[in-house]
Amino acid sequence: MPANLDSEITNDRFLKACRYESVDSTPIWLMRQAGRYLPEYNKTRAKAGSFLQLAKNPRYCSEVTLQPLDRYDLDAAILFSDILTIPDAMGLGLSFEQGEGPRFEFPLQSEKRIQDLRVADMDQLRYVFDAVAEIRKDLMQNGKQRVPLIGFSGSPWTLACYMVEGSGSKEFQHTKTLLYTRPDLMRHILDINIQSVTEYLKLQIESGAQAVMLFDTWGGLLSHSDYLEYSLSPMKEVIRRLHEDRNIKENIPILLFSKGGGLWLKEMAKSGANVLGMDWTQSLLQARETLGGQRVSLQGNIDPQILLGDQKIIKTKVAEMFNELALTNAINSGLSSLDGHIFNLGHGISQFTPPENVQVLIEAVRTESNRHRQK
Repeated sequence: MPANLDSEITNDRFLKACRYESVDSTPIWLMRQAGRYLPEYNKTRAKAGSFLQLAKNPRYCSEVTLQPLDRYDLDAAILFSDILTIPDAMGLGLSFEQGEGPRFEFPLQSEKRIQDLRVADMDQLRYVFDAVAEIRKDLMQNGKQRVPLIGFSGSPWTLACYMVEGSGSKEFQHTKTLLYTRPDLMRHILDINIQSVTEYLKLQIESGAQAVMLFDTWGGLLSHSDYLEYSLSPMKEVIRRLHEDRNIKENIPILLFSKGGGLWLKEMAKSGANVLGMDWTQSLLQARETLGGQRVSLQGNIDPQILLGDQKIIKTKVAEMFNELALTNAINSGLSSLDGHIFNLGHGISQFTPPENVQVLIEAVRTESNRHRQK
């Protein structure tokens, strides 16, 4: 663990909210907050030459990670990377085609390829851990760290979807065909991914990440029983293994986000995660009612497409979300009904988002958070 992991943080609202502690204002960070909607990001990407060259250069990674913090009043930084770094380090041959998204040269579409699969070589991911350390260093300002740094990984199931399919997809036909014809092979892939994701997150934490998030983008594609077995169960196992380290269990919040996962909120709350991410199809009020008195924080949940629209509507939707949250009961005295909540979008920011609309969103969050806390 780096010596400066517990250095004083100027703004620790995010970590407090992860632990369900009282905060003076609702913390906010945004999925994909460093990205193509920002002109400064596009300049850095052009300098790097390509997305992969950007992602594999720790200096550039730190530069783009801090860009949204320099522009906006945000409460956390998130490592700039990609969820597909792990299968790339397994030798699947990752590339990004202009306008087509990620592709693998060697997808897992034969039994031999699947049986030959090995845990990701962490030495090939050294650039990620170096980026974490670089970002932590660059977050220091006047002897204090500006905001906490979040590390992340794709979930074992989501990684498997890309590894089998060879690219993104709406239906993941190859993946589901494998799941329903050779579940033994799918379990083998997931077991390798569990080991890889666990080690990957451990090394991010050792390098300086102060919270880690599991992105389960494709869990919502599954049926009820399949989600529990093939998506949630592997994530629970990753969390269990991480929590074998007492320092991680006591000091490093774990966030779990399944897009379309509202149906499984009760089960997700038993995963060991400190925070459950929610997309825009879920109600915060219903989520709190479902969870009852459990001290599991919620993160979310405005539709990112709202940021493409009218600024008045952005403010209205933020107000509606806070009004709904305010109807929930605080878990115990001394807490606000707004505590145990981290504002975020229900998924990543669209590349077409006007940067000024993000500013309107953040100001609305601050305004509504303060208004409700002063009641």
